[in-house]
Amino acid sequence: MNTPESREGNLFRYAVYVIGYLMAIGVVKLVTNKAPLHIWDLILFLLIAVMVLLFYIYRFNREQRFFERLFSLPWLGDFGLTVGLTLAITATKIMVMYLQSYNRISWYGFQITYLKHESTHMFWFLILAYGIVLPILQEFLATGFLFNYMFRKNTVATAIAGIITSGILFSILNFQASLPLLVINACYGMLFAWSYLYTQTLWMPVYLAVVAGVITVIMI
Repeated sequence: MNTPESREGNLFRYAVYVIGYLMAIGVVKLVTNKAPLHIWDLILFLLIAVMVLLFYIYRFNREQRFFERLFSLPWLGDFGLTVGLTLAITATKIMVMYLQSYNRISWYGFQITYLKHESTHMFWFLILAYGIVLPILQEFLATGFLFNYMFRKNTVATAIAGIITSGILFSILNFQASLPLLVINACYGMLFAWSYLYTQTLWMPVYLAVVAGVITVIMI
């Protein structure tokens, strides 16, 4: 029960992490559905977000001692890769926004919520929540902990299965009532998972997820 080798322990730990994420996103939904924003709602969000994030970081760092890392590429160790992925995400997000503007695909749920309660304070809250906090938590769940617990073998088949599973889970965590958006989010999730396997550091998918989240909010 005390190491990532234990299936029962992994299931229990992962369930706890999911509950923490549901608490964070639940508070986000509570805040965004109110107009105007209330200071106590923001304080509640910050408390929950910081608590869950610190818990994730502590647990993830603690579990790394059970794994033998053959290498770990620094976040900016391959500058060309970082720039290339950043530009790719930016370009595809612009394309998604273009399709949304012509009603080819649906808007994200929080974008619709913002249009109902449009304000400067709401915009900056969405930047913080959907642009930064939630993407970080999602990458711990959909990439870090997932690969630690379920896809640990150093084989191509395991890597492919892990990437696909991670993409699906990322899409579920960002659930949208639109098939095209679900597929788009799954593709982003798989890209983030691949970047994790390539660099062997969680900083890369976290960075990419935050970039994608912030751009999505900015383009409301």
